[in-house]
Amino acid sequence: MVWSYAKAGVDQQRIKIAHSEIAKLIAKTYRFRTGKFAEVLTGFGHYASLIDIGGERALALHSDGCGTKVLVAQLMNKFDTIGIDCVAMCVNDLICLGAKPTTLIDYLALEKPDETMVSEIIRGLVEAAEKTEISIIGGETAIMPDVIKGAVPGRGFDLAAFCLGEVKKDRIVKGDGLKPGDIIIGIESNGIHSNGFSLARKVLLEDKRLDLNEKPLGLSRILGEELLEPTRIYVKPMMSAMEFADVHGIAHITGGAFTKLKRFEPYAKVGFHLTSMPEPHPIFRLIQNAGRITDEEMYRTFNMGVGLCIMASRESIEGVVSTFERFDFKTHTIGRVIDEPGVRIDTKGKTLTL
Repeated sequence: MVWSYAKAGVDQQRIKIAHSEIAKLIAKTYRFRTGKFAEVLTGFGHYASLIDIGGERALALHSDGCGTKVLVAQLMNKFDTIGIDCVAMCVNDLICLGAKPTTLIDYLALEKPDETMVSEIIRGLVEAAEKTEISIIGGETAIMPDVIKGAVPGRGFDLAAFCLGEVKKDRIVKGDGLKPGDIIIGIESNGIHSNGFSLARKVLLEDKRLDLNEKPLGLSRILGEELLEPTRIYVKPMMSAMEFADVHGIAHITGGAFTKLKRFEPYAKVGFHLTSMPEPHPIFRLIQNAGRITDEEMYRTFNMGVGLCIMASRESIEGVVSTFERFDFKTHTIGRVIDEPGVRIDTKGKTLTL
């Protein structure tokens, strides 16, 4: 069987239609704050939303979760890293608008009370908070046995969070400054991060029935550990680079993978040509070969080794690269901004159009 994200239950086209309807409906509420405190500056559709709080400052707000990665945590009976993923998915999106994350509130829904599980999950949240220097000020823990079932009886849970950040209005990065000729720097991921798990699970665990506690050919550790590797957090190097670099766009490569670059289309009439992508991690080759997945589908679904894309002026590139390398993040010059809309990726001697 040739697998795709849609066959795994995640139809991106239908999601796009749903998002369009959501955007139309909630935009009607923006007028309630017009001319008042918390007026909407950027609403639905970007990596985070921005509200005006006066004094030349804005707040960035975002909520996110870990997707079906929580099911792998349940199958492995390992919960100490999933909180890191949850924080990463929030804070990495906030920095895409130039905002510095400050505060987080979590939402944990459980099939049944489990003190050990809860403690491990919260430890992960706290570890990530220490890395990003944010405060976790509260949240909600809900016990919902009729709603939350999970992959293993008694271990069902879901985790999400709401995160807040702050930014000076003249330092907001929306993508409206993108120009043809800007260089695209790719910051390496450390694996699958927290996206594409619906497809990865279907292919590896349900179709091929691989054992999470065994090491497939090509991997350096057991499959479960590889899949649960926490999402990288890019906050500190990105905030450091923003202090001096002429950054025109920042993209966290998550759900939808490199189609995320199209998110800048409402702000700048440009496109993106990725000409020098790094060699994907072995986990991506394993997923692709097991599911007979096309190259186009892989680059629409998974980060393929690049967790963050930074679009900046040619003059800023050396400083951005040296800043990330100082924080032990490997970088690649992967392409450039072009004047033709869309996303093009050169791989295996051909050019994919997403």
